[in-house]
Amino acid sequence: MKHAFVAGVGLTAFGRCEGEDTLDLMSRAACNALDDADLERHRVDGLVTGYSTAMPHLMLATLFSEHFGLRPSYANALQLGGATGAALIMLAKLLVQSGQCENVLVVAGENRLTNVGGRDQAIQTLAQVGHARQEVPFGAMIPGYYALLAGQYLHQTEATEEDLAEIAVYMRRQAARTEGAHITVPLSLDEALASRPIATPLRLADCCPISDGAAAFVISVQPSEHGAVRISGTGQAHHHQHISIATDSKNYGAADAAGRAFAEAGVERGDVEILGIYDSFTVTLAVLLEETGFAPRGQAGRQIAQGAHEGNALPLNTHGGLLSYGHPGVAGGMAHMAEVTRQMQRRAGARQVPSPARTGYVHADGGVLSAHVGLVLETDRG
Repeated sequence: MKHAFVAGVGLTAFGRCEGEDTLDLMSRAACNALDDADLERHRVDGLVTGYSTAMPHLMLATLFSEHFGLRPSYANALQLGGATGAALIMLAKLLVQSGQCENVLVVAGENRLTNVGGRDQAIQTLAQVGHARQEVPFGAMIPGYYALLAGQYLHQTEATEEDLAEIAVYMRRQAARTEGAHITVPLSLDEALASRPIATPLRLADCCPISDGAAAFVISVQPSEHGAVRISGTGQAHHHQHISIATDSKNYGAADAAGRAFAEAGVERGDVEILGIYDSFTVTLAVLLEETGFAPRGQAGRQIAQGAHEGNALPLNTHGGLLSYGHPGVAGGMAHMAEVTRQMQRRAGARQVPSPARTGYVHADGGVLSAHVGLVLETDRG
């Protein structure tokens, strides 16, 4: 079976991108990824993309192909909420390994912040992940759903609101070193705890911003000249759609997705040297870090506060994550993949981790911990 490599990475700044719509942002990221891969457009034979709340077109994959001047032999668009970006990478890997395609362009982005009515439209659209009869009619929005999750998490574990705030402080510290991050203003623990309530127990510092931005990758049979990063294992899990119906608060599906990815790659969690874990809210990261086996139950925030992810000690979301680098929809989760890849290629600039990271793990979730995708990346050790 053929290997699938990350041959090119393209990532825009996240934040406010005035005057650029979904197709503009996607095009900019795609150009960056193709340049990074030293690949001409006519050699792209596969295209996979996600969705855009700012441009809810029914055929975004073919729309972008036409706009960008591609004629792929395979094109598709997926929708798995925040897990979409990782699912696109998984699909691209399968296309390359099967021989269906040689060079798959994975691209997503949108002007979620500056689109006319975009922020309110995005909030309303995202709220529909809730149960049509048991949740949505009561006015719940995404922060409300995650507040329910956070309340349960704090009740069932020894974690505290301060532990969650430590996660926000850590992410802001990482973003301060990252060019293009949406929010880089320093954040202290006291400031995080004093930020205004959004949905108890979540405060403003516990929530990611709404951003404009885009990300793209070239997944190819050929490795990058910057360093061979191979997608060696992938896994998904889907246990529920609605948080009010989820029955097992100790296994939302992240553990299963991670286990499948590690099994395919043939590596152990102890082999992982860098992490990119989805963090739409502080509680999202806490639950995912713990369920995937990288922190004890209820200890994620405390572990971060104690320096468990500083320097060479299993670096985590070194770009600032969704909480500070920003969140423009599908591309938000893709930024984790971009950062882990660049770290493994030793192209992360001022935030480059000291020791070479030869095995990385990326995890994304969609809905309210409803859809999970895990990705194992490895460098060519030969």
